[in-house]
Amino acid sequence: MSPAGPILKNGALRQALLSGVRAAAKAQSSQGAVRTFTAAAAQLSKVRVERDTMGELEVPADKYYGCQTARSKMNFDICADTDRMPDAVIKAMGVLKKAAAIVNRDFGLDSTASEAIQQAATEVIEGKLMDHFPLVVWQTGSGTQTNMNVNEKPVHPNDHVNKSQSSNDTFPTAMHIAAVTEINRRLIPALTALRDAFQAKQDEFKNIIKIGRTHLQDATPLTLGQEFSGYTQMLTNGLNTYTGFDKAMAEEISNISGYQFTSAPNKFEALAAHDALVEASGALNTIAVSLFKIASDIRLLGSGPRCGLGELQLPENEPGSSIMPGKVNPTQCESMTMLCAQVMGNHTAVTFGGANGHFELNVFKPMMIYNVLHSVRLLSDGSDSFRKNCVVGIKANEERINKILHESLMLVTALNPYIGYDNAAAAAKKAHKEGTTLKQAAIALGSLNEEQFDQWVRPEDMLGPKDYKN
Repeated sequence: MSPAGPILKNGALRQALLSGVRAAAKAQSSQGAVRTFTAAAAQLSKVRVERDTMGELEVPADKYYGCQTARSKMNFDICADTDRMPDAVIKAMGVLKKAAAIVNRDFGLDSTASEAIQQAATEVIEGKLMDHFPLVVWQTGSGTQTNMNVNEKPVHPNDHVNKSQSSNDTFPTAMHIAAVTEINRRLIPALTALRDAFQAKQDEFKNIIKIGRTHLQDATPLTLGQEFSGYTQMLTNGLNTYTGFDKAMAEEISNISGYQFTSAPNKFEALAAHDALVEASGALNTIAVSLFKIASDIRLLGSGPRCGLGELQLPENEPGSSIMPGKVNPTQCESMTMLCAQVMGNHTAVTFGGANGHFELNVFKPMMIYNVLHSVRLLSDGSDSFRKNCVVGIKANEERINKILHESLMLVTALNPYIGYDNAAAAAKKAHKEGTTLKQAAIALGSLNEEQFDQWVRPEDMLGPKDYKN
């Protein structure tokens, strides 16, 4: 497929170059003028003239796009090196245009044009033409320029490629296709693998009894496996929050994309609001909240190695300091918590965008899908990195866990049924104030004898409810 439009025959650039040739011919020998003309001709061959309803524009000869894309590049030169429309949206547009070309054959579209559009759309879906989609996220709020960027092929962009469509329905459709595709292709497999890694650690640590902590203070014991089971369940809950999306041309889009879509029951709602996308972003936000908590816990449990909690030994992946030799930092935890914070920020932007459905059209579409896809990618890649470079290599420091467990004053909780809350509290406070063990303090207060303490204060019996025995 070749770029549309003739090689440049007129225009400001051509005139400027020819003026340069004339000047060179006067000032130089005829041989020099020939060289200058040859250079000018080479420059002319790199552009062509395209036309639309607003006139003519010069566009690069090696690009497939036309005037509307060129105008968008001029009018929205905003973070062009970093914030281009995500590839997932462009590929989703390919799915949409291919489906439309198939459906429109029954509504008057020439079969030759239909086949050409399908071929070009297939190349877009396969990611072969990404250099021809230069537009940024920060454009019109309906995504019209990106829709036209996809439309501008060697057939009429409006009459053929955009037949039966508007940017107001194509771009939201592409948003949903892209979100569903990326969630299924990237996020769900990454979260599933991370959840399974935590499940493996839960099983590995099931018999290691440790001290619990609430309010960052010592609390009653639990097993390290129980602690990790909470992380496993949080990720399981995240996997269950995914919601499907509705949009038009569902049958063909489903066939091409491999995911099931249905037509929106109310097209006015689908154009004016994007609640489904906000809901999906909310699910991503919930996952980010869970992962932030998990990574923070692991970072704190692995703090040390000698002056922190030190209950977990985290993998040592790289040097942690340029000045302190031997220091190793919990870098995977830090990376995870940072990207989770970004996902939370993305959700705020998506929420604000969803609230701005003024009258019959929401005009925050590009920003919304950009942030949703950014969140999907962050959580997907972050989960894979966290699993491979941290979770699977976590080891329990059982010696340290056991030492802290038996130093904790909160084992006194086991004495409540036998000596009462007040007497138990007095023993804990005495031990803390005098720097003695809980056992020494309780015996000194006359609340019990040594045999009773050893019988009643057993961490392994404090992992859950048990029958009272006098």
